Amino acid sequence: MPHEIPSPDLPPMERLRQIMHLLRAPGGCPWDAEQTHESLVKHLIEEAYEVASAIQSGNRDEIVDELGDLLLQPVFHAEIASEDGRFDLDDVARGISEKLIRRHPHVFGESTADTPEAVLTQWEAIKAGEKGASDRVESGNEQGRPGAGYLIKKANDGLPALMAAAKIQRKAATVGFDWPDLPPVLAKVREEVDEVADAISGGTEGKVAEELGDLLFAVVNLARKAGHEAETLLHLANVKFVNRLKRVEDELRCVGLDLESATLVQMDEAWESVKRREKG
Repeated sequence: MPHEIPSPDLPPMERLRQIMHLLRAPGGCPWDAEQTHESLVKHLIEEAYEVASAIQSGNRDEIVDELGDLLLQPVFHAEIASEDGRFDLDDVARGISEKLIRRHPHVFGESTADTPEAVLTQWEAIKAGEKGASDRVESGNEQGRPGAGYLIKKANDGLPALMAAAKIQRKAATVGFDWPDLPPVLAKVREEVDEVADAISGGTEGKVAEELGDLLFAVVNLARKAGHEAETLLHLANVKFVNRLKRVEDELRCVGLDLESATLVQMDEAWESVKRREKG
């Protein structure tokens, strides 16, 4: 017997919760029923990237659709956890509500933060205080002892490496460990390029890899100081390359060639032709 479809007259979030519950229940969907927190991680990451892509497209319907796919993920995780009483969606909503109130004392308290920069500084200070209290409870660490009160405790929180690098740099900047403006950051990128060249000329494979990593970190820092997210910039560059390569293929087909049969010179000529047309 098919399940009764939850009424569209329900509040939308409640209807979504009921649908997810039925998908996991006996007689529901075998795929949904076998999922775990761990198996859903890749889907959570993919959906977040698809939301970012939709936002960049500016297409309203695509943004709504992709945000819906992303919204499903916390609902799915909460349903899994509720089945053995660990937590549910109300616990998730309650937790984030309290966090927002706690970290916005300039809105819900007596603090003052008149600029976005001041808000971020205050947010990080409150967050650091919360984390410090949690660490003291869990480990008994005291200030001044090794392992106590590190500004950055780990290099990656499960983020893609470009995003993690930017997060680390922003964190360091909260205590003033940052370049004051763009010129020295650009100089650092040039320095790292020279070190890559030196490593390629006389270094080992491991040294080349290390210097390339340093160069990437410096470029992320340059993007951050220029007011951009490196992850987003690379995504846009990927899109631009793919779209341009498609037009190169179209141009080659017009003269009876394809990427496999064309020489590098012919591909370069087609590439430059496409670039000229893009610039108008």
